[in-house]
Amino acid sequence: MSDSRAALRYAKAILDLAVENKTTDALEKDMQNIVSTISESSELQEMLASPVIMDSAKKEALVAIFKGSNKITEGAISMLVDNKRVSMLNEVAIKYLILNEKLKGKDIAVVTTAVPLTADLETKILNKVASLTGNKVTIENKIDESILGGFVLRVGDLQYDASIANKLSNLKREFTNSL
Repeated sequence: MSDSRAALRYAKAILDLAVENKTTDALEKDMQNIVSTISESSELQEMLASPVIMDSAKKEALVAIFKGSNKITEGAISMLVDNKRVSMLNEVAIKYLILNEKLKGKDIAVVTTAVPLTADLETKILNKVASLTGNKVTIENKIDESILGGFVLRVGDLQYDASIANKLSNLKREFTNSL
């Protein structure tokens, strides 16, 4: 089972528990905190991925970092550590946020570009994605210079890759296959 599918399963279980206990908003704040904390700290990312650091030390550090979080969040962290899946914490939190937005009738459109989106272009993308999905949409712009130009749009499980890097890769594949 891939880590992405496992992260989705953990996120679904956490969301189900949050809905049952009517704490989805509190958990949303916790998950946003987890995502921002992990993405801003390369040391924390290295610690979570390290096979050398004992699980008990990871659990102790995470409990201290996310002290004051909801009991469900603390339980989720403990469960991931106990199941030796703590390296997926960030991905589980991201999947939780996406599932929670869907539950509210909203979608998150992740647009990866080589340069930041302009306000005008962001508005056009919002309108187009909203008309295609029928849901309210928020945009998250990720910058990845390796795509060279164009964009990669991801809404839920759907992805549209209009990047120059992808087009060059397809062209290379066609040349290779025609030889």
